[in-house]
Amino acid sequence: MEIVFLTVATLSYCIGTIGYLIYLFHDRERVHRVAWAVLLFGALFQGAAIALGSWREGHLNVTDSRQALAFLAWVLVVTYLFAQRRFQVRILGSFVSPLAVVFLLASNLAPGVIFPVGTIFQSAWVIVHVTALFLANGLFGLAFCAGIMYLVQERNIKRKRFGYWYTRLPSLERLDQVNYICILIGFPLMTIGLIAGFAYAGAVWHSPWNWDPKEIFALITWCIYAVLLHERLAVGWRGRRAAWLAIAGFSAVLITFLGVNLLLKGHHTIFIR
Repeated sequence: MEIVFLTVATLSYCIGTIGYLIYLFHDRERVHRVAWAVLLFGALFQGAAIALGSWREGHLNVTDSRQALAFLAWVLVVTYLFAQRRFQVRILGSFVSPLAVVFLLASNLAPGVIFPVGTIFQSAWVIVHVTALFLANGLFGLAFCAGIMYLVQERNIKRKRFGYWYTRLPSLERLDQVNYICILIGFPLMTIGLIAGFAYAGAVWHSPWNWDPKEIFALITWCIYAVLLHERLAVGWRGRRAAWLAIAGFSAVLITFLGVNLLLKGHHTIFIR
């Protein structure tokens, strides 16, 4: 049943992405409504697949790289569906949905890298750790897409290209607002997730910090977003610099999320040969 649900979700995301790409080139309200509804349909089916797998395993079903990538795709889609209702930036879906499809399809190609399993995922600290970080990553993914859109729109304005793309993309102020709110909500979630992880590490390994590769890269990622949020609040950073840092931050998220699992070994990962 899980395979059926995931297949339906994958097809729905692909169809929704096609719809949003059509909407990118043809401003039709009906196209957007259908694309949004199809993404919602896919998110419901993937959510059901995740729930079934988690119920069967007795813990949240993110114990290997494939499951984690698929879960990230689901969180990204769900985050966008809610954000669309809040920000009313419809064209954002044309950038978010392809990213979600890439993550979901990549989950089928990911190697067999898994997290240590056992009673670990039954700990409240780990549940908070994983849930908060995935939610933060979903918001950072939205900020990443908004940052790319900002740079494209800024380039149009600087070169005085007030043609099709200028009219299709939101204003710089609107895109900067999306970036700011996503970081403003995502950063505390990331902080909570890391604190929960350190608390669990302290209880299990008798030290909250173990110089694990994933811990190091996670801290680097946290620092990038800390600088971005601090400069926004204290200095008033806006626009181009904030967009570039949002892009750099999410790139660091992907390195921490995937690169460390694939290339380095530590408490968080073991390699199946």
